[in-house]
Amino acid sequence: MCARESLDPQRLLVALHRRADMHGQPPPAAVMGDWLGLDVVIAPSVDITDSSPQEFMNLRLWDADPRATSGMRVGGGWFGCLRYPRSVDAQPVAYQGWTDEVIVLDEYGWWYESLRLSEVPKHISSQLGQAMTSTAVTPWEVRWTAPDRDHHQRSVNACLEAITAGEIYQACVVTHFLGRLSGHPVDLFSDVAAATQPAKAAYLSGGWGAIASFSPELFLRREGCTVESRPIKGTIPRHLDPELLLRSDKDVAENVMIVDLVRNDLGKVADTGTVRVSELLRVVEAPAVWHLVSTVRASIDPAVTNAALIAAAFPPASVTGTPKRRAQQLTAAWEPHKRGIYCGAVGICSPIAGLDLNVAIRTVEISGAGACSLGVGGGITSDSRPAGEWDECMVKASSIVDRTTTGGRTQAAS
Repeated sequence: MCARESLDPQRLLVALHRRADMHGQPPPAAVMGDWLGLDVVIAPSVDITDSSPQEFMNLRLWDADPRATSGMRVGGGWFGCLRYPRSVDAQPVAYQGWTDEVIVLDEYGWWYESLRLSEVPKHISSQLGQAMTSTAVTPWEVRWTAPDRDHHQRSVNACLEAITAGEIYQACVVTHFLGRLSGHPVDLFSDVAAATQPAKAAYLSGGWGAIASFSPELFLRREGCTVESRPIKGTIPRHLDPELLLRSDKDVAENVMIVDLVRNDLGKVADTGTVRVSELLRVVEAPAVWHLVSTVRASIDPAVTNAALIAAAFPPASVTGTPKRRAQQLTAAWEPHKRGIYCGAVGICSPIAGLDLNVAIRTVEISGAGACSLGVGGGITSDSRPAGEWDECMVKASSIVDRTTTGGRTQAAS
């Protein structure tokens, strides 16, 4: 279709968004980084709408499409996100939509694919040409209000008391930056994604608002009968020696406990004896920080639907705690704001390629009126110190809150 070097992914996304606005069509959606073996998947226009738990769990979006051909990588499919549940018994609630066509970027270049097996539409070719010759990003700004530090410190202390009392072993305690966007969400996403290059970036939008996710973390990837999860636990600022993570009892314990929780979650639906830790405690670079990342894999029967897999593992282990249900109950009482999409999941599901969801951290949720929410948190263990946990939250948020890029900027208010 066109060479890899000739087209910038963020520029193409913005160009497609401008065209959709001009013609009154649904906006594009995109995932960028590492998704089903591809660098970028963009739906040129997809109607992303709010769905009930029943609508999400009953959808038959996971079945193989008989029209699929071996020459396609994705073809089309489901784009969506799942909100973090408001109670331990709640089912996922989603923004979601379906597309029959995508533009993908692999190691060789850009390609147009369609489940309808159609030729490249003229308007897509036209937008590719425009995106290669013009920069469509326009100025934007977010003014953030920092979280309440005192409240966060009280929440961490409450968590430490619960650990001492034996109610839990670990929990993820979060807080929120709140802000107001001046400008368009697609420009914010394009600028920050281009500057930070996160592993699991995703963008969705509609009349309800937008999701700009700059996540480094894989929640679930299913390709055929193989399922993989890569929980992140353990964080230090980028300027420090990454080997400090491996020498930190607190960070190592935090990661190992969550790996056990992921193993338990996948074990609910995996074939007996197939759940295994293929990589433990790998140090990985992410925007502004170093992380400890582990990989858990399992085999799953083809009869197990993706909806059933999500139900077994959601919400992601790394943003809950151990034991999972009790940690969810306690954190809901400690945190001043509902998590929303933050700590949920964003991603795609292709009838050809499979399922790929991130953990919705480093994620900005934007309302239709421009109100912004950026959640940030960390895992609390018996070795945690409240001041250190606050500092970790601020470092994690800095890649977004402090980001200044050409054509846009973010500001943190005192």
